[in-house]
Amino acid sequence: MTLNINWIEEARKRKDEFVREVQALVRIPSVRDDGGARPGAPFGPKVAEALDYMLTRGQEEGFRIKNVDGYAGHIEMGEGEQLVGVLGHIDVVPAGDGWSVDPFAAEVKDGRLYGRGAIDDKGPTVAAFYAMKIVKELGLPLGKRVRLIIGGDEESDWCCVGHYFKHEEMPDVGFVPDADFPIIYAEKGIIDADLRYRPAGSEETGEMTLRSFQAGRRYNMVPDAAEAVVEGAGLEGWFSRYEQFCRECGLNGNIRHSGEAVTLTLEGVSAHGAEPERGENAGVYLAQFLAGLPLDGRSQPFVRFVASAFFGDTRGQKLHLAYRDEPSGELTVNVGVLSYDREQGGTIGLNIRYPVTADGETIRQTLAGVAARRGLTLGRFHDTKPHYVDPNHEWIRTLQRVYEEQTGEPGRLLAIGGGTYARALKAGVAFGALFPGRPDVAHQKDEYAEIDDLVKAVAIYAQAIYELAK
Repeated sequence: MTLNINWIEEARKRKDEFVREVQALVRIPSVRDDGGARPGAPFGPKVAEALDYMLTRGQEEGFRIKNVDGYAGHIEMGEGEQLVGVLGHIDVVPAGDGWSVDPFAAEVKDGRLYGRGAIDDKGPTVAAFYAMKIVKELGLPLGKRVRLIIGGDEESDWCCVGHYFKHEEMPDVGFVPDADFPIIYAEKGIIDADLRYRPAGSEETGEMTLRSFQAGRRYNMVPDAAEAVVEGAGLEGWFSRYEQFCRECGLNGNIRHSGEAVTLTLEGVSAHGAEPERGENAGVYLAQFLAGLPLDGRSQPFVRFVASAFFGDTRGQKLHLAYRDEPSGELTVNVGVLSYDREQGGTIGLNIRYPVTADGETIRQTLAGVAARRGLTLGRFHDTKPHYVDPNHEWIRTLQRVYEEQTGEPGRLLAIGGGTYARALKAGVAFGALFPGRPDVAHQKDEYAEIDDLVKAVAIYAQAIYELAK
């Protein structure tokens, strides 16, 4: 049966209600909150609220729903043995500082919807939901089931999909609306690692003492703020040097006095940890300045290592990790978290994205060796293996065709450094919702989604769901 459906027109008919739906979800500040975790809400009350919102909406629209212990849930339609999966998430990274709008007000202006999660991944998840609504409301016959799986922990440890797939079936094929159009068939491996520094008891004194140093909230975000507390004689003479350093780097810094201590703060530019070169790492910049101070013997090795290993290098060259390949490009390193305390020592939290042909164990050994030579140890090391699917699969060709019909552009196959739920599937790819040429503002201040782009994504997803499940 040949159907002549104007998918974009169907999406546009529902534009106003769709925008209101995205706004309602963005207004829930669904940042993981371990302190508020409880049975049925393992990631805290706000993530649970966002998941409940989506499942309630699914039930109101006549879909079958299921909440899997608060870790994840699904909205399902259709009949049949085979299952098409669409995986989205409703948790978000912390808002961070420097927004020009309220990050959870979901303000609409100039054709954009602003808010944390607007593009990563609430807008695209609601787009997939509305795509299912269109297919259902048109009464289109399906020979397979379609399931929108909604996770609550994508931005942290992926416990959500781990728990979900222990209890629920794996889709036969699927796509993830949490990256770029056209189609991402290769995703780099992702390593979260801690390098730990414990002072060897040296009480060697310098003119100044570093009491504390902090930067970053998440491994997969470039820190946009850093702070160091320094004590000692002669600090005033360094104030002008710090101001000059900030000017030369094009960053905003501040000096604050509190008794005998001086607090140095620095503002950077946040970005996604998969593309650290798009940001300005406040922690690494501040370490570069601190490395030039006559610091005490306990802190000096730590800040000098941070500065020497990471300043001006997001490709792992100074760590002897400069891998690259043709399908997925270069290895990247993001210093996502920095912390130092005079009594406890320091930790460097790294987010490493490595090419699909590189080996995580070799990276572990190299990193441990570099750290040991500089007096640090490798602590936590979590390796999520690369994801790669055969580009000749029939269902990938179906997605290519749908994209080309809806946009008039070639459905090229891409590789990324980001990690999406596609790697949780046995056969899955990332499929939108960011269109070519659009800036990637996920994880950044003033995150937004282009409303017309999201509406176009609704049309693409509706046709794709129908074509995969008919």
